[in-house]
Amino acid sequence: MTAPLVTILDDEPAIRTMLSEALEEAGFRTLCFARASAFEAALTNNKPDVCLVDLGLPDTDGLTLVHRLALEQGAIVIIISGRAQVQDKVTGLELGADDYIIKPFEPAEVVARIRARLRNPKAANTSGQIARFNGWTASFDSYTLTDDDGIEAPFSHAEGEVLRLFLDAPKRLISRAQMQELLGGTAGESFDRAMDVRISRLRTKLREDPKNPRLIKTIYGAGYIFLGDVSWS
Repeated sequence: MTAPLVTILDDEPAIRTMLSEALEEAGFRTLCFARASAFEAALTNNKPDVCLVDLGLPDTDGLTLVHRLALEQGAIVIIISGRAQVQDKVTGLELGADDYIIKPFEPAEVVARIRARLRNPKAANTSGQIARFNGWTASFDSYTLTDDDGIEAPFSHAEGEVLRLFLDAPKRLISRAQMQELLGGTAGESFDRAMDVRISRLRTKLREDPKNPRLIKTIYGAGYIFLGDVSWS
């Protein structure tokens, strides 16, 4: 089996070298970039499993790039940044990042976080990559939701993780603690806020009534429950 490919986008040569050496020693393949333009050009011939992205890039806004990657590439996106404010972290997660690591960091922590993300329910599940429920088709290969009329809506890897949790456990309560454990996030305000945003976006894409959603129900004080009938292929 081919080792997972991790792309490293950071304008600091020392950080690129440190991460590349640690990841390759841990069995990953890596590609390093100092500028977003070179990184995006390389995506035409390479499909990374994980993208490590610094927000302080010289040629583009890192948050805009993170959002585009999350929706278009289907890769796991992990922000690595010196911005340590809670709001920066929340914004990054809201825009589709799967994790947020603050500089300075230990390379071993990055390796552990990547391994945790690759062990998520999407990576481990063997039931299939296409789910059908209540007039919708969710493809976890193309990261799209399609209705009965063939109209598609993309979803990010981070949104897909949450959707897959629901589709793998329909009509069963999923608590916040279970979501945190299964998705490998760090408990706290930023994780809770990111989950709220991802669930809200999924409801919007599923055209749910925000006041009375039919599929993704909030059980206040307990968690969430998905009420659809799901089949996998």
